[in-house]
Amino acid sequence: MAETGETRKEDPGAGVGDPSRESLWRPLRVLQEAMDAEIARIYAERRIEGLKPSFVMELLRLHACGPMTIGALAESVGRTHSALSQKVAAMRAAGWVETVAGADARSKEVTLTEQARGVIGRLAAEWRATEAAVAEIEAEVPYPLSRVVTDIERALERKSFHDRIAEKLAEDPAWECGTR
Repeated sequence: MAETGETRKEDPGAGVGDPSRESLWRPLRVLQEAMDAEIARIYAERRIEGLKPSFVMELLRLHACGPMTIGALAESVGRTHSALSQKVAAMRAAGWVETVAGADARSKEVTLTEQARGVIGRLAAEWRATEAAVAEIEAEVPYPLSRVVTDIERALERKSFHDRIAEKLAEDPAWECGTR
């Protein structure tokens, strides 16, 4: 940049002790985002507009199980009611699901739209293809991600993530006084 006469903007967080510059989680998140972008590209190539890869599990579950309350759908996919409620709102706005009043006034039942029913076979095929591609990748690497997840879950059974963080915070004076 200096050779072209452009000035380089200073990174406002550089050298200021920004702990967010170090992250063991970031590479995993970036990898997941990149893989999701590749799945979204598959949808775009087939002109499936407005579909996020993160919607597909719930759409497939609704297809397999029929209409469900947000709570039942959340439980079936291992999410919180609050998180699933937000996702359902996004899926509804994108035209993939509809909600109607549930059996009681407090619940909403989620159903697939005609648009979703029209592509559900493709979504099931994509899910199977994605799982097969992940299995292929796992066979190529010496320590598969599924094994990493299992090993991390076992470590967390021995001591929770909460307890590990709390122990580290107890060692950091900035946690108590709020500065550092």
